[in-house]
Amino acid sequence: MTEPTALAREARFADPDAAYRLLAEAHRDLDERESAALNARLVLILANQIGDLGVLREAVALARQAR
Repeated sequence: MTEPTALAREARFADPDAAYRLLAEAHRDLDERESAALNARLVLILANQIGDLGVLREAVALARQAR
């Protein structure tokens, strides 16, 4: 089993504004329910991409702090 890695906290996108625009554009013309469903699917896809339960726990904790 590999050692868990820490959640990256520094900016990792070469163009963070383009990343934000991409996410915002994905929600264009969606109602609130469709937007929430898109977010849920995207979270599951990205959680699978992370593939590390420790990192996922850290990300969830960080997101909950930001409320």
